[in-house]
Amino acid sequence: MQYHIHKAVISGQPVFSILIPSWNNLAYLQCAVESIRKNSRYKHQLIVHINEGKDGTEDWVLQQNDISYTMSSENCGVCYGFNAASHLAVSEYLLFIDDDLYLCPDWDYHLLEEIKKMPDEKWCISSTMIEPFNKKIPCIIADKNFGLHPKEFDEQRFLAEYASYPKDDWTGSQWYPMVLPTFVFRAVGGLSVEFSPGMYSDPDFMIKLWHYGVRYYKGISKSRAYHFSSITTSRVKRNDGRSQFILKWGMSSRTFFNNYLKIGTGFNGYLPNPEENFMLRFKKRIDRWKVKLKNREVKL
Repeated sequence: MQYHIHKAVISGQPVFSILIPSWNNLAYLQCAVESIRKNSRYKHQLIVHINEGKDGTEDWVLQQNDISYTMSSENCGVCYGFNAASHLAVSEYLLFIDDDLYLCPDWDYHLLEEIKKMPDEKWCISSTMIEPFNKKIPCIIADKNFGLHPKEFDEQRFLAEYASYPKDDWTGSQWYPMVLPTFVFRAVGGLSVEFSPGMYSDPDFMIKLWHYGVRYYKGISKSRAYHFSSITTSRVKRNDGRSQFILKWGMSSRTFFNNYLKIGTGFNGYLPNPEENFMLRFKKRIDRWKVKLKNREVKL
């Protein structure tokens, strides 16, 4: 596999360095970049990791002048993609997004206003996604279908309605768009490449932040983004991230989310350490037992 990089000229100091991995998904990437340009209040650095780029992504990015990129000749997944792109970042804050997001007006203003309140670097903050389907995820505003592809996106109607959907700030930031200090990302070693191409790399990253001492995981309601729900992951051979996570951390991602991050609940400030009571220890034992049973069945 071959890699190379391109550094765009940057004038001034960007507020966020925005990392966007993209795998032959040019139409979505163009929509995401255009939404950032149209709907941001501040200036940001755009960094794309191009996986393969067989659809003309590299040519298009080079024509933009203001986009830096890293590129791999094959699809190396989101772990290597985010990590590689992060090395070109010049801002003190990294923002992670998928290429199938449309960022709403003033998305960056609402995130930065929250960041200004932080007394230190121990935080992780997300925008709130709006999706066309209901996946029963409490952090997401669901069943708001404005199109599944940029060509059919009803942007005018979306911009007229997106801010009217009721939603409180929520706990458990791990969804993109997600921002955190660049220093913190590098301190925990970025995304864990053993989870490549990327299944369960997000919860793994969250628990690494937890062990580093982060206890402020907040989802901001007013900062919003539309998620087209592109099916990029259906094209890749998935790693068994669930089992990997349990073997690495001694618990399932669900146990971590429910008992540590309290994901999707109303925001109440810094999270406390969970009480290591009988029930939590029992849940962790069951999680480990399920993986051992699965591995035994595979060997048989």
